[in-house]
Amino acid sequence: MSAALIACHECDVLLREAETSSGHGSVTCPRCGAVLYGMGADDKLPAVLALTCAALVLLLLANVFPIVGLNIKGHQVETTVFGAAQQLWRDDMPIVAGLLFVTTVVIPCVELMALTWMLGPLCLGRRPAAFVGLFRCLQLAHPWAMVEVFILGVLVSLVKLSHLADVLPGPAIWCFGALMLVLAALSSLLDHRALWQAWERAGE
Repeated sequence: MSAALIACHECDVLLREAETSSGHGSVTCPRCGAVLYGMGADDKLPAVLALTCAALVLLLLANVFPIVGLNIKGHQVETTVFGAAQQLWRDDMPIVAGLLFVTTVVIPCVELMALTWMLGPLCLGRRPAAFVGLFRCLQLAHPWAMVEVFILGVLVSLVKLSHLADVLPGPAIWCFGALMLVLAALSSLLDHRALWQAWERAGE
């Protein structure tokens, strides 16, 4: 059986696994030095699953509780992400409302649920159903998950509104902050190649 080919994502050179060099627990491209994948990444799948479940819980809490409140002359108003999308819809901005809801709620939720569906059986040594389709959906959905962009927009808005009213950060803003940290850790640990290797071993 011929060795599998690996394409470097930096210089596009095609390599066989025997031609790659390893160092510091990772496999690197011999031409440009880019990291191709981490060694022993499949051992981290349980940790990836735990982070995925934590991210799902944080995402749920972030969308249930108010994200911010304003106190204007004794009158306090609060809103959630869904409430903000509803208000944008009422203000004749359906495209912005749809983008907010899809990129901040729907796609991150779909991405995390797909990861949970795949990682759960793989950690138990079984092949998850519809793995290939879910993996492709995961690749397509990931660029559209924009929790970080949303939080940046909220922070800018809070700074601009601070001289007009008392800004009261809601529980959701802290959940979103924790979610960003968990997603960053998840991104650093998740290795798509390790997912495929675990899937292949599960079928043996």
